[in-house]
Amino acid sequence: MAFRRVAVVGAGIVGLSTAWFLQERGVSVTVVDRSGVAADSSWGNAGWLAPALTLPLPEPAVLRYGLGAVFRSSSPVYVPPTADPRLLRFLVDFARHCTDRHWSASMRVFARANRVALGAYDALAAGGVREPTRTADPFLAVFTSETERAELLDEFDRVRAAGGEVACDPVDAEALHTMVPILGTKARAGVRIHGQRFIDPPRFTAALAESVRERGGDVLAPFDVTEVRDPGNGVVDVVGDAGRAVSVDAVVLATGARLNSLAHGFGVRVPVQAGRGYSFAVEPSALDTGELPTNPVYFPVQRVACTPLHDRFRVAGMMEFRSPDAPLDPRRIHAIVDAVRPLMPHLDWQMRTDEWVGSRPCTADGLPLVGSTRSPRVFVAGGHGMWGVALGPLTGRLLADAMSGEPDPLLQHFDPLR
Repeated sequence: MAFRRVAVVGAGIVGLSTAWFLQERGVSVTVVDRSGVAADSSWGNAGWLAPALTLPLPEPAVLRYGLGAVFRSSSPVYVPPTADPRLLRFLVDFARHCTDRHWSASMRVFARANRVALGAYDALAAGGVREPTRTADPFLAVFTSETERAELLDEFDRVRAAGGEVACDPVDAEALHTMVPILGTKARAGVRIHGQRFIDPPRFTAALAESVRERGGDVLAPFDVTEVRDPGNGVVDVVGDAGRAVSVDAVVLATGARLNSLAHGFGVRVPVQAGRGYSFAVEPSALDTGELPTNPVYFPVQRVACTPLHDRFRVAGMMEFRSPDAPLDPRRIHAIVDAVRPLMPHLDWQMRTDEWVGSRPCTADGLPLVGSTRSPRVFVAGGHGMWGVALGPLTGRLLADAMSGEPDPLLQHFDPLR
């Protein structure tokens, strides 16, 4: 079925990438969003395009935290005490997928996606998206001991066994401090990971939206979609607040952690739960001595990601299973600071700006939802968990191909009706 006019609901990197690749196929697009471009998880994330670390979220290590740990606000994976039956069902299903067997099966799928994910970014650059991706060299994972480092190296061995590609080298303490002088003495071992990139997420998403506009697309916000109607007559109506509506041939739902509210009526029963991440920025003036890193720094044990974003240094982390509408919890920001302060003691951690919380759209099995629904004119693109930036452009390309009658076999693993 050929579509001439498509509406994309959601102006994050997944939705905008889908719109852009649809335009590549001659489709007229309108993007609508309840708040604006990059208004949620596309704004405050770490911005890593790191295939070596784009891995299934349900993993056995999550269960090793223990039940007590996940209810502590300082835990890297945090579940506030709740009686919400929907969240409890999600958590039980998520825990059920935290097995070696499931992780290995999912990793084989991720390995296939990771091999081609950066190519989708290259296509955007070749097509006129002006904000560049940046090569991360060195891309460093930092540890307090060689024992801690061994756990990441073991995980990389499992990634390779599942078909993934990881090129890395161990780094001793002396070399580590030479590459990142602001690390403290507790940083005693590292891993240098090759072949990774990163972006400034707000700037990149804004540039992607501008490219969509320059190619004739509309980006409308605020436009809070309340209903999608497919009466079966060849036209889909995207209905917004205040009686506004857009009539098109097909619609793509790319609404992140709020995907279920619009997709459920079209047979998508897989729950999408907000796995909220936190971030903040520190300015160069917050540094006692030396310079801020010019490449990403990762603290795997603390699950904290640090990224230089032009004029600031973003620190991001945590996974909080909670309502996407809950306010920012300052304890989570303090937990990030407490986790990394011993490893970067030369930063003035009180000089924080841009404190942020955003909702990553998580599925219990860790696989995205990309493809068609029970309606031949309604499609979904979401459920990427922590990897919406890493896999967003690839998702857009795969879905645009499928909507043009050229589905990639990879999409069978992301079936929204599974």
